[in-house]
Amino acid sequence: MEKVLGDLAAYAAGRLSTRDDQVSCGISLVRSRKSSTVAGSDALARRVVRAEDACGQGPGIAARDCKAIALVLDLRLEERWPQFNRAVAGSGFLSALCIPLVLESPNKAVLNLYSPLPNAFDGRRIDRAAAFAEQASKGLRLVLKMARLEDTRDELKAAMESRTVIDLATGAIMARNKCSQPAAFKVLLRASNTRNIKLHDVASEVVAALSGTAGAVTHFDE
Repeated sequence: MEKVLGDLAAYAAGRLSTRDDQVSCGISLVRSRKSSTVAGSDALARRVVRAEDACGQGPGIAARDCKAIALVLDLRLEERWPQFNRAVAGSGFLSALCIPLVLESPNKAVLNLYSPLPNAFDGRRIDRAAAFAEQASKGLRLVLKMARLEDTRDELKAAMESRTVIDLATGAIMARNKCSQPAAFKVLLRASNTRNIKLHDVASEVVAALSGTAGAVTHFDE
């Protein structure tokens, strides 16, 4: 995902720069159950986006969370985000345009443009950047759908592997204790609760013991 966002940021910077103003672009993405992902077209953009992420405040976060464009006319005169302003003072940009990307909930993202010039973003540039962000949102929504499918596939694979290990361990305890499947599973569950470790890890110990001595699983007796 970081590679995808980095490529998008670089493309945005190239498309939205002008002959007189070479902008940097940073993107921040927040997904459910995932840490935030940040990327930039260059070192400046990456530094600013990461600083904002660390501060927990700034024009990009405001735009992302409020789903509204945030504009910084001149960082030297900006008073809305004092911690962010101090963190990025002297970084090399003076004005910023932050546009939220329209994604499916709970995903949230923002496209940030940074200019070394004050008052760099007039109405025409804002409209152009907003149109670009709208198209970028469509592509990013597709990428996130694909990523979600991959996550689901990996989760199902992990669940199946975990289930297989637990079934093998249950079978080993059934054979060792000559008990039913529910009774053998209760042995595993009790061992997990007593030792405060995951059921899968307890089962893995039992399965690993199958390749050892015959008495290796005696501590899981009924």
